Amino acid sequence: MRLKVILSATAILGGAAIALAQTVHSDHGEAMDHAAHGQEGNVGSLTLTEPGQGAFAALSEVVRVLEADPETDWSRVDLAGLRAHLVDMDRLVSDAVATETDLPNGLSMIATGDAETIVTLRRMVPAHAAQLARDDRWTVGAAEVENGVELRVTSDDPAVVARIKGLGFFGLMASQDHHREHHLMMALGEDAHAH
Repeated sequence: MRLKVILSATAILGGAAIALAQTVHSDHGEAMDHAAHGQEGNVGSLTLTEPGQGAFAALSEVVRVLEADPETDWSRVDLAGLRAHLVDMDRLVSDAVATETDLPNGLSMIATGDAETIVTLRRMVPAHAAQLARDDRWTVGAAEVENGVELRVTSDDPAVVARIKGLGFFGLMASQDHHREHHLMMALGEDAHAH
């Protein structure tokens, strides 16, 4: 229920932000002057919270956090590595094709795609499976298969089995709230999946 409320509020606020952006910047053409944005004055008390496309927004947020921290070791910062991971995340969600097979106690999911997507899946699915496995309510396994990766998630608890089946491959890949922490660790040049 809490997730639905958060998603609804996000959708409402996002819609308001888009409407505001369209109203304020309806005369923008392709030659948008980004330097002029700071000179346009205060547009009431509304503030946009989405700085652009998803990967750009994630990078922007990380940059803001790094710049606000006087302890940031800029010699270790790796935003290119974080960007590569965000590209992987986008490719996984947009380009992977998952076939889900119901098991009595969970799901077996085979994910595949074009050559780049398969490389992405083989990089991301095992790392995320290790994160999923930290939850002791289910058993998680990941293995390379001929044209992709198999993710298998099972449980002895019927309520958890229903959750697994409800989440499916993409929901399971988005499950566990560790992504933001890992993105910051990647940006700081740390091995996010070693923790």
